[in-house]
Amino acid sequence: MSAIRLLVLGAVRQHGRAHGYQVRGDLEYWGAHEWSQAKPGSIYHALKQLAKQGLLHAHEIAPSTAGGPPRTEYELTERGTEEYFALLREALVSYDQRGDVKTAALGFMVDLPRAEAVALLKERTRRIEAWRSSVTEHYVPAEGPERLGHIGEIMSMWVHTADSEAEWTRGLVERLENGAHTFAGEGEPFVGVLAEGQENPYATGERHPEDDR
Repeated sequence: MSAIRLLVLGAVRQHGRAHGYQVRGDLEYWGAHEWSQAKPGSIYHALKQLAKQGLLHAHEIAPSTAGGPPRTEYELTERGTEEYFALLREALVSYDQRGDVKTAALGFMVDLPRAEAVALLKERTRRIEAWRSSVTEHYVPAEGPERLGHIGEIMSMWVHTADSEAEWTRGLVERLENGAHTFAGEGEPFVGVLAEGQENPYATGERHPEDDR
């Protein structure tokens, strides 16, 4: 699964309509440029590709501030909304060694009803435990990594990571079941996007040709 696809769709959805520089600003504000491939070029490319695929509708609204072509604002189509929720649900239950998709899913989980998010996270825990069982068919943690040479350190790291993530996910489920955060249909959600004109304290400072469009 592509984390950038989920991130861009989710960022546009939070605004209703957003231009590329807003999407880039939000993703940098969330630190996505540090833990995913959400770099300026990738973001603008994703916006255009998603529009070509019919998942975003592109609106040309006004000349850019640089005097160039009209600025483009993007909005999710019905298909785009369906794709966004499909990606979000799959990201919440999937387990692998990459962190970008998981982190993106946690950032958008409140777009789902609370009960569904809890159920998906419980399924994630089940899949982590199943993955761990498949690994420990070949590596026995109690015996230590030395039996497999230095490669055993990789297996040890994987198992340790899985155990830590399973424990953290169970804690998250408990917090959600006890009422933490505001989910879909529960009231005003937490606003985690930059307001128009708000300075981004985490901006990379790197300019991109599309920033003024």
